[in-house]
Amino acid sequence: MSAVVPLPDVIDANLTNFQRDVIDVSQRMPVLVDFWAPWCQPCRVLTPRLEALAADYAGRVRLARINSDDNPELARRFGVRGIPNVKAFVGGVVVDEFTGVLPDRELRDFMDALLPSPALSAFEEAQAALARGDATASLGLFQGALAIDPGFEPAVLGRVEALIALGRLDDAQSALDALPYEQEDRARIGTLYARIAIASRQPGDGDGDENYAARIARNPGDLTARLAFVAELAAREQWEEAMEQALEVVRRDRSFEDDAGRRALLDLFALLGSDDERVRRYRRELAAVLNR
Repeated sequence: MSAVVPLPDVIDANLTNFQRDVIDVSQRMPVLVDFWAPWCQPCRVLTPRLEALAADYAGRVRLARINSDDNPELARRFGVRGIPNVKAFVGGVVVDEFTGVLPDRELRDFMDALLPSPALSAFEEAQAALARGDATASLGLFQGALAIDPGFEPAVLGRVEALIALGRLDDAQSALDALPYEQEDRARIGTLYARIAIASRQPGDGDGDENYAARIARNPGDLTARLAFVAELAAREQWEEAMEQALEVVRRDRSFEDDAGRRALLDLFALLGSDDERVRRYRRELAAVLNR
């Protein structure tokens, strides 16, 4: 069995080898592409510093130098308008870039942001535990990942998911409230808030979904049971049934528990997203009820 030959940390790239040595390699590790030219004085300052950094990050990042004078097609393809221009490729696409010369600390920060978190392995174990329904183990693993990398956003949000699954809604809410506003995944954060809002409508009295259904069958006007049933159905991802129950609350009593039926519907819409056909349909039905 032949030994695996390590990839060189620094290469010269051109049109001929760009696919193989930049795009393909970026599927395995980040590749920094340094567009430079021999006449460019700032390039002479930046390129040696990038080479030194690539050596420091040996085996985790590759630096590809491209002479933009000799490779105008690549420079045009990637919109190079000034040099030095450094583009970071991950998974075959440009994920970040800068033009000019950065201080050493900023160069390291730029490089570090491209690397997978050291907590990734623990995070993936936590995700697997959550997927198989073991929320208790998942929470411990997410907390372990955060002990390694406290700022690792996927683990921060994964911990919130585990708390929701365990019914620790106040803790989940507090964790979301503590996030900085500039947190990247605002859409997912909004979805988690919606999940908390829906789950909080479910009474913790041990009633199963069959009991809610039976209560509604006995008394269609039992709107408390209908709202609890919304949470049960949403937990099982029976979205249309959940939206129908919430809409029925609006139909029967718009003012019930401070417009709780409409608010439950809006939370469900937020969970599924505006592009979902079911959301579009129930938005129309809600509008028709409200406009009567």
